[in-house]
Amino acid sequence: MPAGVCGPAGVIAAVLPGSLAERARLQAGDELSSINGHRLRDVIDVRFYSAEEQLELRLRRGGRAFTVEVERGYNEPLGLEFAHPTFDGVRRCNNRCEFCFVAQMPAAAARPQSPAGPQPPGLRRSLYVRDDDYRHSFLFGNYVTLTNLDEGDWERIGEQHLSPLYVSVHATETGLRRRVVHNGAAPDVMAQLRRLATLGVEVHTQIVVIPGLNDGPHLDRSIEDLAGLYPAVRSVSVVPVGLTRYHRGSCRVHTDAERRAVFEQVTSWQEQLRERLGAGFAYLSDEWYLRLGRGVPPVEAYDGLDLTENGVGLVRRFLSFKFQVSEFQVDHPNLKPETMKPETQTLVTGTLFAPTLRRVTAEFAHVEVVPVVNRFFGETVTVAGLLTGRDVVAQLREREVGGVVVLPPAMFLGPEGQSLDEMWPEEIGEALDRPAVVGENPG
Repeated sequence: MPAGVCGPAGVIAAVLPGSLAERARLQAGDELSSINGHRLRDVIDVRFYSAEEQLELRLRRGGRAFTVEVERGYNEPLGLEFAHPTFDGVRRCNNRCEFCFVAQMPAAAARPQSPAGPQPPGLRRSLYVRDDDYRHSFLFGNYVTLTNLDEGDWERIGEQHLSPLYVSVHATETGLRRRVVHNGAAPDVMAQLRRLATLGVEVHTQIVVIPGLNDGPHLDRSIEDLAGLYPAVRSVSVVPVGLTRYHRGSCRVHTDAERRAVFEQVTSWQEQLRERLGAGFAYLSDEWYLRLGRGVPPVEAYDGLDLTENGVGLVRRFLSFKFQVSEFQVDHPNLKPETMKPETQTLVTGTLFAPTLRRVTAEFAHVEVVPVVNRFFGETVTVAGLLTGRDVVAQLREREVGGVVVLPPAMFLGPEGQSLDEMWPEEIGEALDRPAVVGENPG
């Protein structure tokens, strides 16, 4: 980069073999700052501005700036992987939702370990970041509120056609939505969704239902309003509020009667909207079905949409794959040869999914499903993805476990590949003095 020019740059983590970047002799650790004179804010810019045939790449290596000119073949990618998807940081949230997971973290765990005494277990640093970045919505399907967009963001969304986007609506009534997100300046989300529609951007929305706040007639209005923007708004996922034991505030989880009311309300909407739109449009997350003991819908009921990142249709996807117990070849001093057979396994999961997993694995002899109670975040948190390694270790030590401990992949979905309390699968195995592996994630 020429002297006097500065700005964000993407740190190259890997150069793919045989790629254009390898031919240009780029290296891991190089910092890519611009393409054809366009400064780069994130990997989206890299993809957008590298679509030309002739590319001028400006980089830094070891403090030295230089330029590389390359010719790109038709539809040929650069072949770069970056350390972080956004080069100028992460857009922070300007809301204060009571049910935000970050707001429900143990505050002391965010502090460094103190020599004065024991502290709560260390947790992923990323768990304390209140992010609300529309770029992560486009790249990874994260749900964002759109409350922190400026006019430059809108222009970029249109120019680069950042579609689809995933939007947390919670309520379409502006006054109510401002109460839900605790932001008196939150803009009219319906106006924002209409603007996205004019830009040709497809949107998937979600409503986190809070008893006594945005349920009942408010939920009816929100679904009706959003359905009026179909097909630009393709879906609304209806999700129950989730609270940890560290929650401080007035909202609460649903009673069984309230769960049934929401379930019947949304399934009624599905029937109406399937007749009107040709799609169910409003989809309940799996938790409603599992807590009420209802069977999850068939694959066709999800209309070909992949909403599993929001907990919608994940159980159905799991059940749609032929389940088999893999044979693990392990070498561990406490395992005799017969304990390495495929049927001697302990499958760890959260309490919510355990009954389903037990039914699926009932045909396999000596395969035990062990539900782990979430003592760290509280027993109302029942999903496998929020289990800590320390809870798994503590509870499996209390019982006889099979030869191989199979851990749920949802425990290790963070970028670090560790559990929420920063334990590697191998560490869990060492603590149990048994081999521990991560199970496959169907699909």
